[in-house]
Amino acid sequence: MTIALDGRQLLMQRLEDLRRIPTIPAVLTPLLRYLEQPVEKLDVQKLTDFLAQDESLAAQCLQLANSPLFGRWQQVQSLRAAVISLGFNQVGDIAMSCGILKILPGRNGGLDPVIFWEHSLGCALVARHLANKIDFEDPGKAYLAGLLHDVGIIVNLWLLPDEFRAAYDIATHEGIPLHEAEQQSMGFTHCDSGRLLAERWGFAPSLIEVVAHHHSPQESSPATELIALVHIADLLCRMSGLNHGYVEARQVNFLSDAGFSLLARNHASLKHFDWARLTFEVGSYLDEVHSLVRTIYRS
Repeated sequence: MTIALDGRQLLMQRLEDLRRIPTIPAVLTPLLRYLEQPVEKLDVQKLTDFLAQDESLAAQCLQLANSPLFGRWQQVQSLRAAVISLGFNQVGDIAMSCGILKILPGRNGGLDPVIFWEHSLGCALVARHLANKIDFEDPGKAYLAGLLHDVGIIVNLWLLPDEFRAAYDIATHEGIPLHEAEQQSMGFTHCDSGRLLAERWGFAPSLIEVVAHHHSPQESSPATELIALVHIADLLCRMSGLNHGYVEARQVNFLSDAGFSLLARNHASLKHFDWARLTFEVGSYLDEVHSLVRTIYRS
């Protein structure tokens, strides 16, 4: 049953209290700003020093750097070696992955935080993979957008744990997408609350649009292509086992999906895209993502 209008207004007022949500680790802001410079101006040792300022973050970054998910099949033993072998942009992606992971609250809203981050990391990897397949101009941005697309769930877990648990229970019992259950029970979704947090944290406009519209890529936006990429990656993960902890009772035809139509306008190769193969490739991420996130979350 949909909540009354005054109830929705009350919940939206509570969402404005974003000060209760922890910020991302302090080292990440100057680190990511430093990485915005042209590659020729970046220095390996300076980037290593940035990471070393946060011992926990440094250790987690090293764990991720040694994962096959990031193209590593030989062990690297130091942060400096990780920076050299992975490259500047990928180290930035890894640092953001670890930093955001640290702010999720415990399981007080029904959704297991480990499962949440498995989905987020999986979506990031799939978005980057698909971006490379279609020659998207910035696969790194696709990775970051995939990683951050569900930050609104963090907002709901921190500020509206009881209301979010009720929505999550509806989604689980009815097998419907989480955002549909949120709209049904709260009158808004994690896309709405996510926009508030993304704006507060100073995300780039294109990332704010992804957070706000990854379930509605058909809505006009200058970042439409990036939104469509993340939308498709999110669907692939939810259908392939990197979901929100339950199975959605639905089937997806990607060829008739709004996100596919938007991407196909600029990428004619998608009309002959092998979705079965891509789904198989996503499935190959499952075990490694499960293992990696559980290791990092326990550390």
